[in-house]
This record gives sequence, structure tokens and C-alpha cells, in this order.
Amino acid sequence: MGGKTTVYTRPLARLIEHLQHLPGVGPKTAQRLALYILKRPEEEVKALAQALMEAKLQVGFCSVCFHLSAEPVCDICRAPNRDSSTICVVSDSRDVIALEKTREYRGKYHVLGGLISPIDGIGPDQLNIHALQRRVSQQKIDEVILAISPTVEGETTTLFVGHLLKPFTRVTRIAFGLPMGGDLEYADELTLARALEGRRDLEFGSR
Repeated sequence: MGGKTTVYTRPLARLIEHLQHLPGVGPKTAQRLALYILKRPEEEVKALAQALMEAKLQVGFCSVCFHLSAEPVCDICRAPNRDSSTICVVSDSRDVIALEKTREYRGKYHVLGGLISPIDGIGPDQLNIHALQRRVSQQKIDEVILAISPTVEGETTTLFVGHLLKPFTRVTRIAFGLPMGGDLEYADELTLARALEGRRDLEFGSR
């Protein structure tokens, strides 16, 4: 008897396997994407591969706000028409993209690069929190808006950052039209726009 029959030829199997590593891509989606790629012209596939490599090699983080950027300082930080006295703090660059789509916010950003999560071994030192504190303490900042998803980790991060920045400036948080535990990046643009408009001062409970 022969060995186990392989459904996919090895190069195709490797492509499907790598595609499955992408978030939200299961075996069936990976197979569909792989077969679609194989049907495309060689020039198109080469362009895709080149775009992937260029993005990986050229895209890093802004030295000011830590948003994704191919330049040392990102376009938003360099833009002269943005309000430098307001900083919107988010956990991830995906949140910057979501908020920018609302076209309601015209200030600057600061990307923390994650959320405080002791169970995962992520503390303030693993995030861009102290860089934010230096930025706020050294510049004239009128308001810091905390736009962090209302998950358990998000609430922990919001309160920690709020306590840290309260001595230097006004600290507000956006009003969420989201259920507790919802993610900012999945909110629609109208909900995010209203959340920005309805932001309120961050309050701390008595100790």
C-alpha cells in the first residue's frame, strides 16, 4: 500500500499554510485565496510579492506618535493644519485609521502599541506610555483624548494613562456607543464620530 495521498502539490500546500497564518483566514479562505493567486497573471503575482516585501522593509513607526509610517515622522505629525494642542491616544494603528475615516478629529495621535495586560505579561514598560508622558509634559497640550476600547484591558490602560497624565493637562475619554468589551476598530464611522463629539472628562473613583 502506498503512503497517504496529498491533496495539494507541495508548493500550493505551503502557500495555503502561510495564508492561514493571517488573522481571520481559515483553511477554506486560505485555499480560495491561494487558488485565486495561482490564476492571476505572473506580473500581478510578482507585484503583490514586491508590495509585501516593500511594506515589510520600509514601514516602521513614527518617532513621535508611533503610528505606522515609512518616514521617520508620519504624515499626520508633519501636517501643519493639525491641532498640535490635542492628542488622541489609541492602542493600535488600526484605531488611527478608523478615527481618520470619521473626518471629525483634526488633532494629533499617540499609539500605545497595545494594552496593559498583566496576565499576558504586558505592563506599562512594554508600551509607549512613558513616551506619551514625556510628550505631554514637555509640550503645550490642552487636551488628551483617550480613545481606547472598553474591554477589561482597555479600562485598565485608560485609568493608568489617565492618572499619569492628569497632572499635566485635561484628560477626556470618548463616549462609546459600543457594548462593553467591543473593539474600536469595528465601530462604524458615525458611531465613532458621535463618540468623539460626546467625549467627557475622565473621572477617577476615590481610593
